[in-house]
Amino acid sequence: MNTARGPQADAQSGHASVADAAPVPDAQQLSLGALLDLQRNAFVRDGIPSAATRRDRIGRLQALIVDNLDELAEALRADFGSRPYDLSMATDLVSSAKSLTHDRAHLEKWMRPRRFGNPLARLALRGEVRPVPKGVVGILGPWNFPLNLVILPAGAALAAGNRVMIRPSEVTERTTAVLARLAGEYFRADELAVVTDVHGDGADFASLRFDHLFFTGSPQIGSLVAQAAGRNLVPTTLELGGKNPVVIDHSADVEKAARRVAASRMVNGGQVCLCPDYAFVPKAHVERFTAYVLDEWRNRYPGIVDNEDYTSIINDRNFDRVVGLVEDAVAKGASASSTAPTGEALPDRRSRKIAPTVLTGVTPAMRVAEEEVFGPVLTVYPYDDLSEPIEHIAAGEHPLTLYWYGDRNHAFEQLLANTRSGSVNVNDFAVNLMHADLPFGGVGQSGAGYYHGAYGFETFTHQRAIAVSRLPVSLAGLLNAPYTRRTKRLNSVQIKALRRSIQER
Repeated sequence: MNTARGPQADAQSGHASVADAAPVPDAQQLSLGALLDLQRNAFVRDGIPSAATRRDRIGRLQALIVDNLDELAEALRADFGSRPYDLSMATDLVSSAKSLTHDRAHLEKWMRPRRFGNPLARLALRGEVRPVPKGVVGILGPWNFPLNLVILPAGAALAAGNRVMIRPSEVTERTTAVLARLAGEYFRADELAVVTDVHGDGADFASLRFDHLFFTGSPQIGSLVAQAAGRNLVPTTLELGGKNPVVIDHSADVEKAARRVAASRMVNGGQVCLCPDYAFVPKAHVERFTAYVLDEWRNRYPGIVDNEDYTSIINDRNFDRVVGLVEDAVAKGASASSTAPTGEALPDRRSRKIAPTVLTGVTPAMRVAEEEVFGPVLTVYPYDDLSEPIEHIAAGEHPLTLYWYGDRNHAFEQLLANTRSGSVNVNDFAVNLMHADLPFGGVGQSGAGYYHGAYGFETFTHQRAIAVSRLPVSLAGLLNAPYTRRTKRLNSVQIKALRRSIQER
């Protein structure tokens, strides 16, 4: 049994505190179905949580991270084989905790009902919308940022007043084990629970009858998750990936752009859904751009195999996939330029490390032209006219983000008007993540739905409409026989008003 580290009594709702409430089974002792029933019953029993309860739950999630930074960072390193401590701090841990601070600070504002209609109209008809929690939210996480990408949606779901079940990636098993244990220390299983392999796999989780399911991962797995959720009519948010393009404008500082793109490609070993996948560069600058990219990589990584600051590819399967993409391209005529240090034989299977590589001369017949790389490989294409990158981007699946280097000029607006992407980042990597209230999400194959800040709150909230009538007549009566002269007169007045509005366009 587990009572968890609990809050004080909720003064607003009068609900018992977690510490005082009756014990509930540990999440690891329950089946998936039993855990879902436990959370749903608790949601119905306790009703809509107050702002104080929501702040407390988010605060405990934040404490789970901050109290255990080193243990979580070590679990991440062990799962990857080689992953810098400071990278894990910046991406998975500190950024997650900061996002939760934002949720706690703003949730009361997000919770406020909205009223509609002018004061005179409200005398007869009053309408309002109350944001209410959906119930139990399921979160399926990925392996590349296995903490950040479950903590952020979990925080938003708690802010919205929901109960939460998290299924972290099966790939990062050490991190999942630590998170599951800590969740039991900070939460009762009927508030928030982390499920593991003992409960089944991701497919079993996706098949549960949640009130909302949130998934982060590849489009291929996302399709299967959506199908599983669809069988139960569970609303689903899909945060997926894609081949993110870079367009270097003629107005750009080529060296600065190249060095920033090079650094962007190597975040987390290139295993980020927002990493640039390929770059379009004015033909006259391709050689310089490529040289600066390679120089930046050499400066950052003078050693690779034994360098603990160089992130490994997550597992053998993905290592083989990335190596295979490069080998396939070269076999079909592409040129590969890597920054393998002298004396190091790369790619190295033991450490699962691949030298940063630029591919040129890539054609549509090569796998790398179609598949998302998710590794330290950048393709560079030359262009003469902006219509070339626009045509290429528009012909493919919509990416999660699009990068532009250069002035915000007419060409920039032309690119935006003729392409689609989840977001657009200008002159640097993932700038959209620095704005707490910008929505984060894809479009088409790169995702459906969005979160972060108020958008995350809205994703996990049902907007419940409440309408009150003070009319002296019955609306139902007007819509039923017998249809009197008053009914006909009312219809006539409305038709005349519609015709007048059309004529006044």
